Amino acid sequence: MWLPLLFLIIGLALGFLSDIQIPDAYSNYLSIAVLAAFDTLFGGIRAQLEKNFDDIVFITGFFFNVSLAAILAFIGVQLGVDLYLAAVFAFGIRLFQNLAIIRRLIIDQKLLIKIRKK
Repeated sequence: MWLPLLFLIIGLALGFLSDIQIPDAYSNYLSIAVLAAFDTLFGGIRAQLEKNFDDIVFITGFFFNVSLAAILAFIGVQLGVDLYLAAVFAFGIRLFQNLAIIRRLIIDQKLLIKIRKK
């Protein structure tokens, strides 16, 4: 569970410590990339809680998701279609599903610990 959290802390620190201004033309790309990154992060946390986390799957999934989202946004801009909304929809649904599963796993683990103590 330490690897996803480490990347989250590093990313947040770099974001808050830098004074980088993103041009408006790239705001859709950045928003999609951040959403894809959060999807991968919470997927990694979920995998760790389910005891099937794999570093290679996490790292390749991160770069694949961010790249796929950026490519979808780019193609959409070239076609004049808001194609990035498909990525927002897909990653948004997965993000909420992962958060719901993480919540259930944490609750189940806490209940299991309480049952064992009795």
